[in-house]
Amino acid sequence: MQFLYTLRSRGVTDKRVLTAMEKIDRAPFVTDTFSDRAYDDTPLPIACGQTISQPTIVGLMTQALEIEPRHKVLEIGTGSGYQAAILSQLARRVYTIDRHPRLVRAARKLFEGMDLTNITAISGDGSFGLPEQAPFDRILVTAAAEDPPGPLLAQLAVGGIMVLPVGQSDTVQSLIRVRRTEDGLDYEELLPVRFVPLIEGLGQE
Repeated sequence: MQFLYTLRSRGVTDKRVLTAMEKIDRAPFVTDTFSDRAYDDTPLPIACGQTISQPTIVGLMTQALEIEPRHKVLEIGTGSGYQAAILSQLARRVYTIDRHPRLVRAARKLFEGMDLTNITAISGDGSFGLPEQAPFDRILVTAAAEDPPGPLLAQLAVGGIMVLPVGQSDTVQSLIRVRRTEDGLDYEELLPVRFVPLIEGLGQE
């Protein structure tokens, strides 16, 4: 399938990630206007001024998390729900937060229709994480902050990994991997990316 070939050719090599991306059809997460481009390796607009990330970036971010089957994962920025659906194939439990209630409702409907029962989608301010469910083995942020948010770092388990874009503008951002060790935090720069900004507070209905 061309979709998987493209992923592999651009660096997504983890077999579990590729299997998850083969199983979760991107088309239901794409708005009708762009349905003919569901399998293109490109970001596409969705409701509330947000985007569904390009599949290659979804694959690379998921791969960078190194998720294991017993892991509990927190995603900041539900968006279309596509990324959370991929994560649900790899982890024991996925919590996903978005500041736009409309997006959360639409994602929940898709998850139910696809029988993805290990995802909990929540409307809220993702910059504060989900302290009542912490610590998390893995945290994925799909919006760019100037620095990794302190509340999210605090909710990362020892041995945990957080992957997020950081940058002060939408033109210069880097995908960062943060590992929490017994001694502190290790930072690794992975690749240049472009994401919408991480905004505090709730969005409009």
